[in-house]
Order: sequence, then C-alpha cells, then structure tokens
Amino acid sequence: MAEKAGRREYRMEELAKEAGITVRTLRFYRERKLIPPPRREGRIAWYDETHLARLRTISGLLERGHTLSGIAELAEAFDHGRNVGELLGLGAPTEETPVRLSPEELADVFAGQATPENLAAALDLGYLATDGGEIVHISRRLLDVSAALVREGIPLADVLATAGRVRAHTEALAALFTDLALKRDRTPEDLHRLRPLAKSVVEAELSMALDRRLSAARDQRP
Repeated sequence: MAEKAGRREYRMEELAKEAGITVRTLRFYRERKLIPPPRREGRIAWYDETHLARLRTISGLLERGHTLSGIAELAEAFDHGRNVGELLGLGAPTEETPVRLSPEELADVFAGQATPENLAAALDLGYLATDGGEIVHISRRLLDVSAALVREGIPLADVLATAGRVRAHTEALAALFTDLALKRDRTPEDLHRLRPLAKSVVEAELSMALDRRLSAARDQRP
C-alpha cells in the first residue's frame, strides 16, 4: 500500500483483500472492463480508492440480483455520464437539495428499474451525475416523486420520458414569466423577487387543469 498525492494506492493483492474478493476475481473484473485500468509504474499496477469503491459497488449489485453483464452496462453509463462539476457548472438549483447515493442505494430506490437505459435517460436529463463512487441526484423532491410513481406501478422509463416532456413545458413557462417580469427596465433581482408569484400561478393552473381532466375521466366512465 502506498500514498501518492494524498491518495491511497494499492497493489492488486492489497486491493483484492480490501474489497473482500480473490485476486482471480479482480483480474476477471479487469478483463471484463468492470473497473478502470490501473496506474502503471513500470511493471507494477497501482489501484486507488476509486477502484475499491467500484469493486464494493459490484459486490453490492451482485447481492441485489444484478448480472455481471448488467453491471458492465451500468459501469459504462457511469463512466460516460456527466460528473458533478459539469452538472453544477450548468447552474446549481437554488431551491433544490441534491442527494448523494451509492449505486446500490439507487437500485433499491427504484426497485430494480435502475437499468442502463434508465440511468442514461436520467443522466441526459441532468437528474443524475457521478462523483467518484457516488451518484448525485440534483433534487430530493424529484427523486422522492419519481420513486413514489414507481411504487405506484408506473415504469421508471415512462416517468423519465414524461419528465423530459415536462421539462420542455416548464422551460416555456419560465420564458413567458421571465419576459413578463423583465419588462419596463426590471432587473434579474426583480425576477428573483417575483419568482414565488410565478410558481403560484403555475401550481394553481395545474391544479385546475387536473380537476378538468379528472372530471372528464369520470364523465367517460360507463
């Protein structure tokens, strides 16, 4: 075991011991590209905490019934996903609380529906980002609502597809209110001050629209 630039590094045997697996299993995971390549120093391969976190994730997902092929696809999605720095660089939410999750916790939240396809969709929406061995969801509220909808029997793929459509509509609504609020030499500070009014209008209109939909659905019953 060694320290490099403040990071702990492990030889193959040391990493396998820390992860609770055999060296043979570690070699197999490396060959399947389930973990990133190690740092090479001559003939010595050095692994770090990122590799250890990935190995613990693999073990956790295997315990939850995921296959190695599925884990490989998830790992590829993680590796190609946006990291937290990139996500927050696009504008951190001012009223939302980000949530940190392990991949195993994410799998538990969505009851086995955290597939590579759904993960990729959530990454594209900007709901999820990666931070080393952790996943960050941009909004506690959106995470809780998504999980509640899945518990109600709605497939996560449908929830995410609908979220994309909602995003398009909310962007249009935000543009409408921004245009209204910034007329007559108003400033962004005025827009921030009037923000709660915009949210109230949208909430009230959505509530009344849902009432109309519910009423129409009842009228259509035989």
